Amino acid sequence: MKIPVLALLLILSLETFSQQVDTVNIQPKNTAESLLSGKHGLTIGGYGEVHYNQPLNQNQSNLGILDAHRLVMFLGYNFSNQTQFVSEIEFEYAKEIWVEQMFIQHRLNKFMNFRAGILLIPMGIINEYHEPTTFNGVERPMIDNRISPTTWREIGLGFQGNLISLKSRYQVYLVNGLKSYDGGKALFSGSKALREGRQKGSKAIMLKPALTTKVEFYGVNHINLGISGYFGESTSGLYNNLPKDSVNLLQKADSSVVNISMLGADVRYNHSGVKITAQLYYTTIANTYEYNLFAATGGKPNDLGSAMIGYYVELAYDIFKPFSKLKYQLMPFVRYETYNTHYKVKYPVIRNKSYHNSIITTGLTYTITKGAVLKADLQLLKSEADTRYSKILNTGIGVNF
Repeated sequence: MKIPVLALLLILSLETFSQQVDTVNIQPKNTAESLLSGKHGLTIGGYGEVHYNQPLNQNQSNLGILDAHRLVMFLGYNFSNQTQFVSEIEFEYAKEIWVEQMFIQHRLNKFMNFRAGILLIPMGIINEYHEPTTFNGVERPMIDNRISPTTWREIGLGFQGNLISLKSRYQVYLVNGLKSYDGGKALFSGSKALREGRQKGSKAIMLKPALTTKVEFYGVNHINLGISGYFGESTSGLYNNLPKDSVNLLQKADSSVVNISMLGADVRYNHSGVKITAQLYYTTIANTYEYNLFAATGGKPNDLGSAMIGYYVELAYDIFKPFSKLKYQLMPFVRYETYNTHYKVKYPVIRNKSYHNSIITTGLTYTITKGAVLKADLQLLKSEADTRYSKILNTGIGVNF
């Protein structure tokens, strides 16, 4: 594991934090934040992206895939300076429709806003800043799929605010938990991790609420530091219509849930055309022994790991930055990331090397105008079980308005 690389970036950032600064670092807003700060009345925004993914294999030919990956429309309404409404409606793969955000925000004071509805879980970077103009690469980083199940949203309520004197902002929400078992099958596994447990605000069930929170510090010029967390017990369909006096059924239901603790840390640096981004997730899962045995199929236990880890480090530079009169950006970048959904396992699970993957992504992001980008990259992917890298060429367009 190359964790020292990320640790070094964190140390350098904290070292910079100790220096005296006078200017507040302002990060780009995502579309929802722009809607919340807009004028009174109706506000419309959105983003979209189209991808082309072409596997490159020396031993066989593969068809490329063209995909209208997503078209998202934001509709917001500012009732007043105190009360706003935000919604995000997503069309995925040109056929699926989802509500990704839908919440009301009410300002309690200058330090605190109340939110309630379908909320984005504030883990990491991409889950909140997933517009195609906000990140490099055609596809989002893989750890924001395999470890944190982006785009991750649930129904809940809580508070968000900006502590200007401390140059920090925070979010804290209670939300419905992930679903771990339903329809006679386990939804968590080593291959898919926690992703299938998202309830997405669609007839979500809840036994106990989960807590999620994030604190960001922007008090150092050009640097944003974030610490995020998610803590909760999953829920299971086996608790529905459960007789309270049935010890056996209660034990079965208890075996179908796990306790999840996920921590995230991220660093963003942006100055003079140089962008450095680093992200780390670490997740521990309790009760996996009971869960994997209970969810066995065909006499073979389920293979959910007891700990997962993922991180990436990315370096990018806008080569047009020295020419300040140009309105374009051309940003070559390189990103190294790795994730392991079997970082730790407990009996009867045997560690699967194919769940430990490394990805190198290098490419270009060309911003032709504010809110419109052309992207191209080459990805090299290899698991611990592989002897060589597989390759994928990705190109795409993205808009955000």
